[in-house]
Amino acid sequence: ALRARGCRVQIWTAHYDPGRCFAETRQLAVRQAGGGLPRSLCGRGHALCATLRMAFVALYVLLLSGETFDAFVCDQVSACIPVLRLARTRKKVLFYCHFPDQLLTKRESFLKRLYRWPLDWLEEYTTGMADCIVVNSKFTASVFKDTFKSLSHINPDVLYPSLNISSFEEIVPADVADLIPKKKKFLFLSINRYERKKNLALALEALHELGGRLDSHEWDEVHLVMAGGYDKRVLENVEHYEELRRLAAKLGVNDHVTFLRSFSDEQKISLFSTSVCVLYTPSSEHFGIVPLEAMYMRCPVIAVNSGGPLESISHNVTGFLCDPLPTQFADAMEKIVRNPLLKDTMGAAGRVRVMEKFSSEAFSEQLYQYILRLTE
Repeated sequence: ALRARGCRVQIWTAHYDPGRCFAETRQLAVRQAGGGLPRSLCGRGHALCATLRMAFVALYVLLLSGETFDAFVCDQVSACIPVLRLARTRKKVLFYCHFPDQLLTKRESFLKRLYRWPLDWLEEYTTGMADCIVVNSKFTASVFKDTFKSLSHINPDVLYPSLNISSFEEIVPADVADLIPKKKKFLFLSINRYERKKNLALALEALHELGGRLDSHEWDEVHLVMAGGYDKRVLENVEHYEELRRLAAKLGVNDHVTFLRSFSDEQKISLFSTSVCVLYTPSSEHFGIVPLEAMYMRCPVIAVNSGGPLESISHNVTGFLCDPLPTQFADAMEKIVRNPLLKDTMGAAGRVRVMEKFSSEAFSEQLYQYILRLTE
């Protein structure tokens, strides 16, 4: 976005794997520092390690990189902000808050609460040190205000994520015929990481509910693709993938489900093109880029009526917003099956909505204006 406006952009991170990153980042200058620092301590302390790694990256950028900068954009982990403020020639910092980190974990024991207390305090304090704070949705803005009590005087701006539409147009779709059984007229698609908080079980339960409402011929034409981000190094990914497979078998729908792990962009484009609808199951999602991708690809979205989808999806126009119940998701899925023309009408409306509200041009211009203000 900024490079398109003539800015020189570098990305600094503790770990970068070109094989598992967004394709757009391969066109940018991505630098690494601190990759040898641990991500956890014997499987624990992930937040502490992330804080230390990002503080180290910031120190490296200031003291050892040999680079000069006009402004910094920090993403998600705010611990680097006070380090960046130590620069001899003070540069201003924009912080993009996707969601307060302290709300992404549970505190089920006294030791966990004790461990999190200084990290939560540090997150709030360092976030407030940014010169400009933006969030990814109105929902996140409200959560920001409710969570960071000492920052109640700050009203973060909303900078909606956008799609790199040109990349969608440039991708050559892959052949996914071997992934889907033949003669499946109604292909539903779920895209999300294999994490329990994404509530992927809801898609399987809704599919089971839908099966009970259709005759055998209609049911034979229905299939669900569960496509998810998967990293074998992440224990939850491995465990939850197996949990979902067992649930599909228990519900008796495994012949109507294809599980796909760590798919390519080419496969994703093909799946959007061949699907009649996307099932988006997380509740209170901070924003959610998948609904935008689906709508741009003219694919209706069935999503939970909370969080970011309330801002991205227009109910009964570009998709359906439902309570997180299998019966309600099945109601919406049944409408698609009974009236296949909804795929075309809702899909067309979705493309228009993305182009009007969530284009990369709108995102680029808004972000560029923030940077200009910071460098004045």
